[in-house]
Amino acid sequence: MADPATTLAPQPKGATGVLVLADGSVAWGKGFGATGAAVGEVCFNTAITGYQEVMTDPSYAGQIVTFTFPHIGNVGTNAEDMESHDVPGAVGCIIREDVTAPSNFRSEATFGDWLEKHGKIGLAGLDTRALTRQIRMTGAPNAVIAHDPAGQFDIPALIARAQGWPGLEGMDLAKLVTRAENHNWQGSVWHLGKGYAASPLPPAGGAGGGQPDNTALDQPTPNPSRERAGDRPHVVAIDYGAKDNIFRNLVKAGAQGYKPISILPSTEVKNAAVTSYEWDIAKSAVTGKAVHERADRYYINLGNGQMAILTGSSPASRFDREQVRDIALTVQVAK
Repeated sequence: MADPATTLAPQPKGATGVLVLADGSVAWGKGFGATGAAVGEVCFNTAITGYQEVMTDPSYAGQIVTFTFPHIGNVGTNAEDMESHDVPGAVGCIIREDVTAPSNFRSEATFGDWLEKHGKIGLAGLDTRALTRQIRMTGAPNAVIAHDPAGQFDIPALIARAQGWPGLEGMDLAKLVTRAENHNWQGSVWHLGKGYAASPLPPAGGAGGGQPDNTALDQPTPNPSRERAGDRPHVVAIDYGAKDNIFRNLVKAGAQGYKPISILPSTEVKNAAVTSYEWDIAKSAVTGKAVHERADRYYINLGNGQMAILTGSSPASRFDREQVRDIALTVQVAK
C-alpha cells in the first residue's frame, strides 16, 4: 500500500506543484518559488527555525529538504541569514502549510520571492510527517520537484527523470560546494542590533581586526591548555562545503589567533604532508601558485561529500576518522 505522503491519485484541481519519486509515486501540492523542475534526493530537517540557513547550507546541495515543522516562511527572509554564497545549496523544499505573510522586523522579502530569486522550488500542502516516516523507513529517495502556475506537468517524463538520476551515492559534490579561492575569514556570531560582529582582537599581542564595541560580545571561550591568554591558535580550515556559521563559531571559540582563520578550497589541497599540527600545503592544482600555510590546528569540514571518493582531491581521504580528529580543532567533524 502506498504511503499517505505519496499516492498515484490524479491531479487535484488547483494543484500547481508536484513531487515525483523514482518509484513512480506522485504527491500533489501548491508550488511556490521558482518555476520549472529540479531533481534531487529527498531528505528531512526537523529544525523549528533557520529555514533560510538550511536552504543555503552547502551540505544540502543536490537535496530536496522536507521541513517537519509546519510553519515555514512565516518570518520571511533577509540578506544576513545566508550560510553560503555562489555555491549550490538545496534545490527545493517541501512544507506542510502554505507560506503566510512574514511577521518579523528583520524580514526583507517573502520566502517565496526569495526562493524564486535563487532558483529554488517550493512545494506546500504535503503530509511532511508521513513523508519523513517513509524516508526513515526506506531511505532517502531520488525525486523530481516541479512547479508550474498553470498546473501543466508531464508525469511520465518526470518519473523518467527521477529514475535516470544517478543519485548522490558516489557523487563528488565537494568540488561544487567548496569556495572558489583561499581567503582569510573575518567576522563572528550575530548579535541583536549589531548584526555579525567583527573578528575579535586577540586579548594579548598579535594582530587584530575587531571593533572595540564588539569585543566583549565575542570574547573567545577560555582555553585552559594555553599558557598565555593571547596565545590562541592559528587555524587553517579546509572547505568541503562548510556553512559560514561554522567559521563564525570557530572565531567565538577562540580560533582567531595571531592571524585570521585561513580557509582553503578543497580543490587546492592536492599534495600535503601532515606531521603533528603542522601541515605544509604544496602547489595549488587550480592556480599553480605556491600555497604555504603553517597551522596550529586544522579544521576539516566534511560538507555533503563522501570522503571515501575524494581520492586525488582530498588529503583528508588518506586519514581515518581518528586521525582526522587528531588534526581537527575539535573532536566534532561537522557535516
